[in-house]
Amino acid sequence: MAIPKQHDLSNIHALADLTGDERRDFEMSCRWRRFAAGEQILDQLDESRDVYFITQGRVRIVNFTVQGKEVALDDLREGDYFGELAAFDGRPRSSSVIAIEASDIAKMSPERFLKLIHNYPQLSLRVLRNMAAIIRASTERIVDLSSLGANNRVHGELLRQARNAKRQDNIATIQPIPVHGEMASRASTTRETVARVVSELTKMGILKREKNALLVCDFDRLEQMVEEVRGF
Repeated sequence: MAIPKQHDLSNIHALADLTGDERRDFEMSCRWRRFAAGEQILDQLDESRDVYFITQGRVRIVNFTVQGKEVALDDLREGDYFGELAAFDGRPRSSSVIAIEASDIAKMSPERFLKLIHNYPQLSLRVLRNMAAIIRASTERIVDLSSLGANNRVHGELLRQARNAKRQDNIATIQPIPVHGEMASRASTTRETVARVVSELTKMGILKREKNALLVCDFDRLEQMVEEVRGF
């Protein structure tokens, strides 16, 4: 039976080592849904344990404070996955997930996902490396929030996005252009602070705004600025 194009897991990075036949077996066992921009995919503390694969679109991992303030943790794109923590430990979801553009999502049962982990060592290694990257990024962010001033936290957030962006030589291309309010949420500061820092870095020649992208024109200099303040 042919799999519809939108029901295809071939672009999921973690599954890259599966053969076509192996992948199709898992595609057939997934449940598929398209989420509209702004639609909630997962709710924090939900007790479901499924794992989600993004075959198209972009989603945001968020938490909410007691006062209802949204704290953006990360954006995930086509080829990424989320929800694996609940599949591993059976505990409620640690964060909410919202589609920030129309997104095609494949939902896999925890039993099926754990079978993947058990039967395919290369996939297990990819999942472990991804979890290690999340832990490192979380540790870095905790240090920034507890020890750096607002301007430096914005520098750190820009560096994080630049590291995840397309890079050529010393130039990183961040797409889409970061929204000041979202950056402020990540850096625990205000939109006004983000706007001021972006303006200062633009005058220094480190940033340049284009029609559809924000260019980090001197990645090395931005990285040096952040590392000097962090002390490592």
